[in-house]
Amino acid sequence: MTSTSPTPGGQGPLDKHAIAALIARDIPHGSFVNLGIGQPTLVADHLSPGSGVVLHTENGMLNMGPAAPEDRIDPDLTNAGKVPVTELPGAAYFHHADSFAMMRGGHLDICVLGAFQVSARGDLANWHTGAPDAIPAVGGAMDLAIGAKQVFVMMNLFTRDGAPKLVAECGYPLTGLGCVDRVYTDLAVFDITPDGVRVRQTSGIGVPELAERVGIPLETGTPR
Repeated sequence: MTSTSPTPGGQGPLDKHAIAALIARDIPHGSFVNLGIGQPTLVADHLSPGSGVVLHTENGMLNMGPAAPEDRIDPDLTNAGKVPVTELPGAAYFHHADSFAMMRGGHLDICVLGAFQVSARGDLANWHTGAPDAIPAVGGAMDLAIGAKQVFVMMNLFTRDGAPKLVAECGYPLTGLGCVDRVYTDLAVFDITPDGVRVRQTSGIGVPELAERVGIPLETGTPR
């Protein structure tokens, strides 16, 4: 998908379902994947039946399916965010400790996490804003950030106040150092590479305007 000069796609920013669909499309067939709490869980709803992707949940389930419709809700069958889900054929259940052993042991191909900030070096901050009244919520994010073979982040590119969340240096407490491989946002998709932040595609915005608003150097074109 990367071109020598990424061009805007669509008429404007993507909504969270469109971002989730992009991520689902980019997950290789047969991958073992963990979806973080919040928006990343929407990726489950956009995986095709033949994707072969096996979803892992922190609370102890393999081969999780999409969110459960109202007439199929089982209160004992939820993802790590307590959202009712379905199970696919071959689903398995296990102890929380075994789930963390899978996460820490390098058995997951990809994890998809939300974030407050991602740095140009791939540092991840997603558990605490530092605000006095904020409730810290690291959960298993640290384990996933260092244990998964690839880390994808799903987030809006800017805060409600217009501040970029893709930054030169994270200002919030870090979850992991240099762990993020790709960032999916409402305005663009970025690869975090040793040569810098590379734009894979944009949505409703050009790269020059994007670079000006984000305030960090952005690369385009194919990697060297």
